[in-house]
Amino acid sequence: MASFSSLVITTIFFKLLVFFVGISSAQLSPDFYSKTCPDLIPTVKYNVHSAINKETRMGASLLRLFFHDCFVNGCDGSILLDDTSSFTGEKNAAPNANSARGFEVVDTIKSAVENVCPGVVSCADILALTARDSVKILGGPNWDVKLGRRDARTASQGAANKSIPAPTANLNALNSRFNALGLSTQDLVALSGAHTIGQARCTTFRGRIYNENNLDDSFAQTAQTNCPSANGTGDNNLAPLDLQSPTSFDNSYFSNLVSKKGLLHSDQELFNGGSTDSIVTTYSSNPSNFASDFAAAMIRMGDISPLTGSNGEIRMNCRVIN
Repeated sequence: MASFSSLVITTIFFKLLVFFVGISSAQLSPDFYSKTCPDLIPTVKYNVHSAINKETRMGASLLRLFFHDCFVNGCDGSILLDDTSSFTGEKNAAPNANSARGFEVVDTIKSAVENVCPGVVSCADILALTARDSVKILGGPNWDVKLGRRDARTASQGAANKSIPAPTANLNALNSRFNALGLSTQDLVALSGAHTIGQARCTTFRGRIYNENNLDDSFAQTAQTNCPSANGTGDNNLAPLDLQSPTSFDNSYFSNLVSKKGLLHSDQELFNGGSTDSIVTTYSSNPSNFASDFAAAMIRMGDISPLTGSNGEIRMNCRVIN
């Protein structure tokens, strides 16, 4: 019969083993699918490339989906869920309604991945990969995407309304939201550089181009040509977030801010006499600095509250729970 002391040691050893296995299962890794889905990376990249070839703007839309997913209860694929009788999802939350797009592309990529490795890869990880591939294809930096997330079984419109920063947010509100998620002020500025691609709806910048003074006059006049001053008129008309190179992932977004040509109020807040001015100035003159900081910030954002281990599930269809 085992002695009491040896039994205690065995018990402690077992508990430590379970503890460290739990830690290991909660860690994300770029090699997570190297054995279970070796064709994952090229499959996703091919389909993202195809989608961007059909519509260049889609790269910005896919990148935005990942942002809006991670900012609401972590990077768990919840933004992809359709409304059900059990919950009201995030697609029709104020920050996403009539603007979040690319869901059909994600469906296509998920189907392609299911063909090569059924029931293995989460929708949350597919979003992370499509964001990286979109940036790289449009000329931005590359980074190793950490994988191993699982999918949420619910979504929250209320959380989306509360958690995603508004285009009218001031610097304090932006800092507060990013800091609450473990992201620094530098991460805030670097990640905002995603606005070097994509477009915004008139309703999100009308107040700025007609009422604010810290913007270039000619820029304001150009923006006003496609965004009438009356609310409800032309609300969904689009303007590029980066007028210089709206389909290239570069650092011109920051040059725009220095020139008072930020389209959104929240953009120009990063260069408006506050604590982030120096970071914007650095990025505007040093594209490699911006690129490396953006990649690092994307990795940190991807680490926000992932579901791992036995939490969540691997959805067969990104729009519905299993």
